[in-house]
Amino acid sequence: MSGAGGGRGCGSRVPQRAPWNLVAATAALCLVSATSVWTAGAAPMSREEKQRLGNQVLEMFDHAYGNYMEHAYPADELMPLTCRGRVRGQEPSRGDVDDALGKFSLTLIDSLDTLVVLNKTKEFEDAVRKVLRDVNLDNDVVVSVFETNIRVLGGLLGGHSLAIMLKEKGEYMQWYNDELLQMAKQLGYKLLPAFNTTSGLPYPRINLKFGIRKPEARTGTETDTCTACAGTLILEFAALSRFTGATIFEEYARKALDFLWEKRQRSSNLVGVTINIHTGDWVRKDSGVGAGIDSYYEYLLKAYVLLGDDSFLERFNTHYDAIMRYISQPPLLLDVHIHKPMLNARTWMDALLAFFPGLQVLKGDIRPAIETHEMLYQVIKKHNFLPEAFTTDFRVHWAQHPLRPEFAESTYFLYKATGDPYYLEVGKTLIENLNKYARVPCGFAAMKDVRTGSHEDRMDSFFLAEMFKYLYLLFADKEDIIFDVEDYIFTTEAHLLPLWLSTTNQSISKKNTTSDYTELDDSNFDWTCPNTQILFPNDPLYAQSIREPLKNVVDKSCPRGIIRVREESFRSGAKPPLRARDFMATNPEHLEILKKMGVSLIHLKDGRVQLVQHAIQAASSIDAEDGLRFMQEMIELSSQQQKEQQLPPRAVQIVSHPFFGRVVLTAGPAQFGLDLSKHKETRGFVASSKPYNGCSELTNPEAVMGKIALIQRGQCMFAEKARNIQNAGAIGGIVIDDNEGSSSDTAPLFQMAGDGKDTDDIKIPMLFLFSKEGSIILDAMREYEEVEVLLSDKAKDRDPDMENEEQPSSENDFQNQSAEQMASGSQEVDLVDEESPEEGSSNSHPDSSSPADRDSAAGGPPSEQNSHPTESPEPTRLDGECTDLDNQLEQQSDTEEDSNPNVSWGKKVQPIDSILADWNEDIEAFEMMEKDEL
Repeated sequence: MSGAGGGRGCGSRVPQRAPWNLVAATAALCLVSATSVWTAGAAPMSREEKQRLGNQVLEMFDHAYGNYMEHAYPADELMPLTCRGRVRGQEPSRGDVDDALGKFSLTLIDSLDTLVVLNKTKEFEDAVRKVLRDVNLDNDVVVSVFETNIRVLGGLLGGHSLAIMLKEKGEYMQWYNDELLQMAKQLGYKLLPAFNTTSGLPYPRINLKFGIRKPEARTGTETDTCTACAGTLILEFAALSRFTGATIFEEYARKALDFLWEKRQRSSNLVGVTINIHTGDWVRKDSGVGAGIDSYYEYLLKAYVLLGDDSFLERFNTHYDAIMRYISQPPLLLDVHIHKPMLNARTWMDALLAFFPGLQVLKGDIRPAIETHEMLYQVIKKHNFLPEAFTTDFRVHWAQHPLRPEFAESTYFLYKATGDPYYLEVGKTLIENLNKYARVPCGFAAMKDVRTGSHEDRMDSFFLAEMFKYLYLLFADKEDIIFDVEDYIFTTEAHLLPLWLSTTNQSISKKNTTSDYTELDDSNFDWTCPNTQILFPNDPLYAQSIREPLKNVVDKSCPRGIIRVREESFRSGAKPPLRARDFMATNPEHLEILKKMGVSLIHLKDGRVQLVQHAIQAASSIDAEDGLRFMQEMIELSSQQQKEQQLPPRAVQIVSHPFFGRVVLTAGPAQFGLDLSKHKETRGFVASSKPYNGCSELTNPEAVMGKIALIQRGQCMFAEKARNIQNAGAIGGIVIDDNEGSSSDTAPLFQMAGDGKDTDDIKIPMLFLFSKEGSIILDAMREYEEVEVLLSDKAKDRDPDMENEEQPSSENDFQNQSAEQMASGSQEVDLVDEESPEEGSSNSHPDSSSPADRDSAAGGPPSEQNSHPTESPEPTRLDGECTDLDNQLEQQSDTEEDSNPNVSWGKKVQPIDSILADWNEDIEAFEMMEKDEL
């Protein structure tokens, strides 16, 4: 992130070609004006405590750097558990991770400017001499173009920037004559052959000695690269051009950025994760702000700050608007599909997105930065470190933690923007966790599993390049640093490039033709830093008020103090607050109470409703506390079900003519009613209930008497539906999802939960079918007068007697064949043969997205988000007590489009074989998506 603060002006316009000192001054002013706000709020940290923590950071760096130099140098990295260097080819391959290693003393080069920031100027001078004496850039090794650029080229340029600064001061580096710059130029030319593509996007790898495509190069056959890999070159390459006067580097980096911009998805203005470097086709069409894309967005904004080209700002603002419209689901940042941006592509987030709050500070959008940072901090407090990936309910998805610095980076910039001492305490926690859990005798070891505390024998170079730099700057006062950091911008690897490069060797033509001092339309450009009077509206506790609702988002414990306060008010005659278990989205009084508590209903485009609480929108502090408790109770309802024993999937088998048991549908179980695993299966004809949602007394009891009732999901609890059809005489119930197109092929099954009350009165079996599975039964009912099904714990053998009574037609044979083909691609809908019955599995796709509903005990996260709530709430679904909140302060519940079954049944009848063919296509598409994700 940039040490230059929030932009190129603070309340005033900056000319496009402003002198570098004006750029630095205005950038610094942005941070000064923001930090002056925080004189109250969290208890300030004493100067002595800050000095103690700063000294502790220095000691930690010495421990890591000293052990690298003693046990690993000149190897690329230190292996801290075995106290030796990691040399490419001498250790077992770790795959793509090893592409950062080029036998060029990576950790030493990556640490050069860190030594100066930490005021270790003598060690810096010694390190530069070692680099010039020992490092060879002409090795026969295949390296990542991206990693080599940000770590080695960036490290050499950062070292050169501070070397000439020290030389100008007159005490150190008096012998220096641009040697690091000459090495950087040599490396730059070695990377240029990677750009030899028709698109201008670079190959992802290159051989330092032989380049691309030569037989001895062992590379050049790749067709894909990540967006960040191609879009994170402009700062280093432009700086190299500006330092040396060789314009070719900046030209190549600009061409790659231009191509990515042209290939953005025009309707959403998002970019995918990976792209074909020859055709420009998107290979992975999911989009987020984490791994694979992250630094592309970062470099668009920073290229504007460093180079003064407003076309980069225009691009960034366009992308940022799309990010906040589709990806940002505060406090979460969830990947979406670029062609369908309202559809989530993942149920988890990766740790690399932790940089984004810092980038939002640079943009000047502080509120969402505070929210996301606080959510990440709560995850860290739960697991000690940020897992490499974690789910939307804050459980570990990938347990590794390679000591990534992105969260420390955002912490530093949030402190610079707000001056809130809270972020000093966050930094203190990071220091304590590193020393307690990651420190080993020979350095700091990456965490192999944050849950167990096990270590991995690696200490990546970025740990020294970034982590200690940001932590030291967090606690350092201006006089503790020997140069003004506001005169520089940080690259994505935290290397320092001087802002005066914006006016040096400007020979690159720019698309923007705006004259130097022309006023630009604010609708296209955001030139200014945030005005502190708007950012902190006369409230020194503004940032705290944003963080407060997120305090317990991870630990799921309801604040006891809030409950006690409310209990006292009950005794004085006040009306008890609304409890989550009693909430009905169709009750106008409940909706008014939610509004008072600061809880908003956001209607999603697919008809579902999301609950989000903002404490500052509550009518009073007591109402805000009630809203927080209400949302916490929603979380408790979800976590309550996670503690219960998981039930295996069940089967719905169509046994009547002409199916005879051939079609078996995977069904979700219920945590109430008859347990099909302990009792004999239930067999009967199916009948549709009226009303179709089953949320009130049935008007057609004679139709469901002695039959298995079909009811639609939504508007009330599952248990309430079960009681209503049981009272009408039904012998079982099948709940069919109202989310059209949902399928067990692409969404994990869940258990239908109770309503928080005693459900022992429910004696009939209840099963759940997704929309596509349910449509098979509905289609069969339209085509045949009577449809008989078998509800069981697993599929039963077909009935040969019934099958022999009437041979299946050729159409049925085709249906059978389609079902067999479909079953080969998914375990969730199986064809059962007479000799080896199979049981469907609900865990075929654990990472797939699924709707988030209150009836889900272990379902997926929110699948879509709309930041614009509608004015008139629609009735919401409240099928089960357990809420799939993703353990965050937001609640989604689905909306009934119509309780009349004729609405959904009035559509054109689709033959079963067509449905099965559609399933095959869906399965293939989903498997391809999973393959891409892996």
